[in-house]
Amino acid sequence: MGKGTDKLYITHSEWSSSDAYSASVGSNAGARAARRGATFKKLPFNFCAASLQPFKNPVCTPDGTIFDVEVISAWLEKHQTNPVNGEPLAAKDLIKLNFARNADVDDPSRNRNGVPTDGKGDLIDPVTFKVFTDNTHIVAVRHGSYANVFAWETVERMNIKAKMWRDLVDDVEFGRKDIITLQDPQNAASRDLSQFKYLQDGEDAILTKEQEAERKAGNINIEALGSVGEKVLRAKEAVERARQQRQLTGDVNRTLSKQQSSSKLSSSAGPRQSLIQEKKLAHNAAVYTTGAAAASFTSTGLTPSTSGERAILTDEEWMLKPKRVKNKGYARIETNLGDINIELQTETAPKAVWNFVRLSQKGYYKGVVFHRNIKNFMIQGGDPTGTGRGGTSIWGKNFEDEFEGPLVHDARGVMSMANKGKNTNSSQFFILYRPAKHLDRKHTIFAKVIGAESMQVLDRMEQTPVEDGSNRPLEDIVIKDVVVFVDPFEEFLKDKGKKEREEKQKEEIKRQGGTEDDRTTWTGKRIRREDGSLIGKGDRDGGGGTVGKYLDLKAVKGESDTAAKTGRISREEAEEVIPEAWEEEQPVKKKIKTGGGGFGNFDGW
Repeated sequence: MGKGTDKLYITHSEWSSSDAYSASVGSNAGARAARRGATFKKLPFNFCAASLQPFKNPVCTPDGTIFDVEVISAWLEKHQTNPVNGEPLAAKDLIKLNFARNADVDDPSRNRNGVPTDGKGDLIDPVTFKVFTDNTHIVAVRHGSYANVFAWETVERMNIKAKMWRDLVDDVEFGRKDIITLQDPQNAASRDLSQFKYLQDGEDAILTKEQEAERKAGNINIEALGSVGEKVLRAKEAVERARQQRQLTGDVNRTLSKQQSSSKLSSSAGPRQSLIQEKKLAHNAAVYTTGAAAASFTSTGLTPSTSGERAILTDEEWMLKPKRVKNKGYARIETNLGDINIELQTETAPKAVWNFVRLSQKGYYKGVVFHRNIKNFMIQGGDPTGTGRGGTSIWGKNFEDEFEGPLVHDARGVMSMANKGKNTNSSQFFILYRPAKHLDRKHTIFAKVIGAESMQVLDRMEQTPVEDGSNRPLEDIVIKDVVVFVDPFEEFLKDKGKKEREEKQKEEIKRQGGTEDDRTTWTGKRIRREDGSLIGKGDRDGGGGTVGKYLDLKAVKGESDTAAKTGRISREEAEEVIPEAWEEEQPVKKKIKTGGGGFGNFDGW
């Protein structure tokens, strides 16, 4: 813990010293160092050392200082020295650098946190494709007047340690002396701006003519800001428009009363909708993310990602979840002894049903024999080799058992997957002749035989004589074909597509003002909005008022006549405001009995 020792404590002088670089540095150490002028500013690796801006056409000196060729050429015409260290420098000493990039332009969707770029994609190692950063050890392999740029770890591993002294890009021979270090994270002082001679002499950064014109125009080098530059321009334009608007109106500082009145107007206009809308998840979105954020966080070879987006499943992956597809499937197994109709249990065994349906549609079971037939137990088939040791699933590998659900081996005609143990289902299946409870939760049930004629075919199969020991039928029972009448997955997708289309139609109708029933009351009157306008196109008048004996007909007629006179609506529309059906006769009042006991009539209260 102590400086230069292995002791487990630090002294007070070590804690408060100015050269303490740990988290336990003294409170005054930083202030004392600042007073002594201990400032450090590092030049980014992709910046020109003379213009302090991202380079476009990089060149370097033999000692590894990077410049933009246009900037350094203008400097050498006047000074003939290196602006960084003041040593003599000629144009012939400059070495052209060939950087590899991962794109022609920057990705606009990528967030660079305001770091300036030249807008031409990231600089990368041409072999490993790792993106260069300010912490990458970067070297250049020189070949006369040009040099190819690599990461140091690439050159060290593939050239130096392998003793293969040929360039990895253009296969030109080179030596150790031709390796130029452009950036060494362990030697940050070489890119310390405070050590640049031309800055110590009080000179400003050297700009190109284009950069000088931009600075005069807007005082901002938009190109140096990269993808952030467009946002800066838009912000400047918005500020300028607001300034001009204030000058025209002469209302620089609005009073409190005006602010309150504007807030009242905005509140009366109705509730404001939130500008932040939650992104609707896709129907086939997984419960887990793509993992791009975590992978890019732990690996420098991946493009940074800051959002955890849900992974998207394929239709097959999404449908092959238990209890998702509830449509029943139906198929027919055509054999030389007759046809067997089966019902597929998609809800509880979607993978097994998918496997059977796709293999059948593929013609996998054509000409396959039932190789095992045990009376009072079951008949087994589905192996193209006819040995009971072959067969593959539609995915080319074994798939998992599916035991979720109430189905058990409790009846004749139950159809299950044959396997060699846990999660070893392939293409083979068997049909029970009688209940077999000992097979529950050991074999996946995916179908059952239906229909009396199918059961009679099953009876003929059971009575077929077999070989002793192997239980193989003496006369082959051959599957001619398996015909799928109803594909449950296609039906499910059709139903789903139909529902989505209906929902879109409902949303479109709602957006246009709703159906005719939504725009009228049960009496046939048009409904008005809060602002008085009619809902829907072709509306004539809105609701309001009451119905039947509670409707003030005179008041409504007066309003309609006034509207017709003023020209707001036509006379025909005014007459249609009050349907004749509303003019109901007042019921005859019953005579109230007077006299006698009780309190009498309370109308006078």
